[in-house]
Amino acid sequence: MNTRMIRIAGLLSAAAAVVAVSGCVVTPPSVRPAYVEPAYAAPPGVVYVQPTYASPGPGYAWEYHAHYGWGWRHPQYGWHRGWR
Repeated sequence: MNTRMIRIAGLLSAAAAVVAVSGCVVTPPSVRPAYVEPAYAAPPGVVYVQPTYASPGPGYAWEYHAHYGWGWRHPQYGWHRGWR
């Protein structure tokens, strides 16, 4: 009878551990960017030119300017280096 009590106690402790741990399963939070820019395509007849320097800051996108050519543009601050 003593081994039967030990076996039942072992099963109960294993079941309690499974129940206790099953509530702790958490998926990692999904990371979503705060600002997603739409894909920008060059106008017809314009040759794409790669950036020659890194983006000046978060939120800038490499876009085409009709007078100056390619440059960094921010939706709130406008063109980098003062283009109008």
